Amino acid sequence: PNFGASLHILKVEIGGDGQSTDGTEPSHMHYANDENYFRGYEWWLMKEAKKRNPKIKLIGLPWTFPAWIGKGENWPYDYPDVTAYYIVSWILGAKQYHDLDIDYVGIWNERAFSSKYIKLLRYTLDKHDLQQVRIIASDRLWEPISFVLLLDSELHGVVDVIGAHYPGTKTVPNALLTKKKLWSSEDYSTFNDEVGAGCWARILNQNYVNGNMTSTIAWNLVASYYEELPFGRCGLMTAQEPWSGHYKVEAPIWITAHTTQFTQPGWSYLQVDGHLEGGGSFVALTDGLGNITIIIETMTHNRSQCIRPPLPHFSVTPQRATFNLKGSFYMVETLQVWHSRLGFESGNSSLFQQLHPVKVWKGSFSLDLNMNEVYTLTTLKTGQKCGYPEPPPPQPFPSNYKDDFNIRNPPFSEAPNFADQTGVFEYFINASDPGDHVFTLRQVVVQRPITWASDADQTISLIGNFQWVNMTITCDIYIEKQHDGGVFIAGRVDNGGIYVRRTKGVFFWVFADGTYRVTGDLAGEEILMKGLAGVRDNAWHTLTLNIQGTSTSGLLNGYPLWENVTISEPSNGWAAIGTRSFEFAQFDNFHVE
Repeated sequence: PNFGASLHILKVEIGGDGQSTDGTEPSHMHYANDENYFRGYEWWLMKEAKKRNPKIKLIGLPWTFPAWIGKGENWPYDYPDVTAYYIVSWILGAKQYHDLDIDYVGIWNERAFSSKYIKLLRYTLDKHDLQQVRIIASDRLWEPISFVLLLDSELHGVVDVIGAHYPGTKTVPNALLTKKKLWSSEDYSTFNDEVGAGCWARILNQNYVNGNMTSTIAWNLVASYYEELPFGRCGLMTAQEPWSGHYKVEAPIWITAHTTQFTQPGWSYLQVDGHLEGGGSFVALTDGLGNITIIIETMTHNRSQCIRPPLPHFSVTPQRATFNLKGSFYMVETLQVWHSRLGFESGNSSLFQQLHPVKVWKGSFSLDLNMNEVYTLTTLKTGQKCGYPEPPPPQPFPSNYKDDFNIRNPPFSEAPNFADQTGVFEYFINASDPGDHVFTLRQVVVQRPITWASDADQTISLIGNFQWVNMTITCDIYIEKQHDGGVFIAGRVDNGGIYVRRTKGVFFWVFADGTYRVTGDLAGEEILMKGLAGVRDNAWHTLTLNIQGTSTSGLLNGYPLWENVTISEPSNGWAAIGTRSFEFAQFDNFHVE
């Protein structure tokens, strides 16, 4: 609190083993008989958030579900009792293993809802003494959820918040008629330069002014994924070099502070018309105990466009605005002032600076407002523009990188720097192995999940630097699936995230039937070379892929298997490992140079 972005709410994905935009997040239940509350990074993230702000609100929302939830169908509502049990298990696990209290739970991100399931979810929560967990629906559009809530009084009784995505600051009449809390439960998603900051400043105010929304949640918290994946740098700040430790506190952080450092969950918006005559907007909030905070923004159209939806034209001009405080606020004599000006091409932005207090005379004060400014005026004296140590300088991904996965008690379930794009790759202990391969990395998703995006039919995990051109990748591989199992190593891999199905690159495959292939794509349709390798399942083999200019060659167990295969596109990309299908397979002693 009162430090930097001072966030009030943290929304996390309930991992479901499927692609959810920039990668997969592991489920707490890969299989029906499996439970593990130490996978992925969200538990760690929620605990770190609570250490800094014990009052931060927590929301969980699934994008995807493991296959067993749908018993083979790509749909989570055929067995609503199973889905409710699965989600409630995650909430109970958060408490039991991490002492985390989840405040809100969603239904299915940007996909259909089922009224029957929502009612069963509420019943299941209550049965486990989780009455305090509130339900938000449906993380899509205002309709049809608002209309259905007006028709179905039982559903109306169990949904606490209507959450809409990218509402463009507008709501609909039915949503207002429900009398529910209205939230923009996913918004922003914009490149985090000054235009992104302008977008964020505008919607933080106008989601309430135009749309009566009392919460706005930014996707995403921090850009900590390879920048060339979809929506690169669409976070409030940037930290995409774990190998160097470099990070950047971007302008949207200080825009956030204008609201979050001077309000808290539980404060109320004053119901005033927040449109300024010369364009721009203001909101006013109170804690009900005599404090007031006013936030003003004058973002121009071209300097505040979000990634979506399209923004209708409007104009903003310099103006003098006079504010009148009435009722219990009439007695306020001074207001603290915090100011930001987004400089754009002049480059001289001024972010979150404390100015001289404003004197209030008989409840009235005036301000001269220019374009692309944010002001906070408040009775609170707690704001601070915090300093922070200079981050380490940026550096590219190491050009010579090794991981033998030999870690007895890993802090996370997944190896660093690998970015799973279909499937989940986890540290694994091979208790039966006599020697070299006790500690490995294993692909563990063995049925196609209930998907949110177009996951590939193969599994794949990316690593390295997208700009790489020439490289040698070596990895020990172990096919577990008999007959039609297979694995690959790859270079110049050009795609991931929601576009993973169309991934191209240079892929070196070996299969349990003893054959090999070289393909120009993850789907395996563009065959550059094929033949016999003599690889078999349930045995370790070493693959080496060498890519130089327009030529590539492959080695098996250190001996040339194929060479001088000509390649053209793509010209650069990541390294990768993966499997032919959703199947168990292991990898060890990964090395890329």
